Amino acid sequence: MHLQKLSYCVLLLALVFVVACGGGKEESTTTTPAKPAGANAYDPAKATGSITGKIKFDGAKPNLVKIQMSADAVCMKAHTTPVVDQSVMVNDDGTLQNVFVYVKEGADKWSYATPTEPVVIDQHGCLYHPHVLGIMVNQTLAIKNSDPTLHNIHPQPKVNTPFNLAQPMINMQTNKTFDKVEVMIPVKCDVHRWMESYIGVLNHPFYSVSGADGSYTIKLPAGTYTIEAWHEKYGAQTQSITVADNQAATNDFTFKAM
Repeated sequence: MHLQKLSYCVLLLALVFVVACGGGKEESTTTTPAKPAGANAYDPAKATGSITGKIKFDGAKPNLVKIQMSADAVCMKAHTTPVVDQSVMVNDDGTLQNVFVYVKEGADKWSYATPTEPVVIDQHGCLYHPHVLGIMVNQTLAIKNSDPTLHNIHPQPKVNTPFNLAQPMINMQTNKTFDKVEVMIPVKCDVHRWMESYIGVLNHPFYSVSGADGSYTIKLPAGTYTIEAWHEKYGAQTQSITVADNQAATNDFTFKAM
């Protein structure tokens, strides 16, 4: 009887040992990671196709509100003519400035190296320059103060980490990065409440901002893409367009006055 109990105990211990070690079929403790989306590296400099177009404005040109800068003598002295709100900048030819145009879908089949050249945002004349800009994830944002007065730059993202950076002296520069895609991030200055800017953070380099002629151009490899045009007041529009190598596709957007 005693021998039977001893044999039973030995068998039970052996069973416990086998189970603890994985028993029978051995399972690996490491897994092979899935191939990430966009793992195929692509050099955007090799793109031979493009999308170009105009951002048109449909309606009466709005009366722009003059910015009151009297609270800061430095800001007042920086301008010889009145400064107006930059939210709706309609050109003389009926096109619209400061529209962020970018590839919303279709670029994630590749991956792209982070540019080494920084994107610059400058606080000059108590305004942000540029008013709208694009940057890639983890690309350096060089924040400059070209005014002899206190500025602070206060991005207000929803998915990236916010920061509130004071620059009290002229020619100061601080570098920051954003590590997540986000379109768009509003930027404020808590010292000068009229100062506003917007930053689009992307994981690819296919974007543009309409300028004084209302146009945009994005160089692209061949493919079909969803293009979005974003404006701070009039919202966003999307269109699907196909690009061929060595060809320029045309794609306009029209925003209507409210």
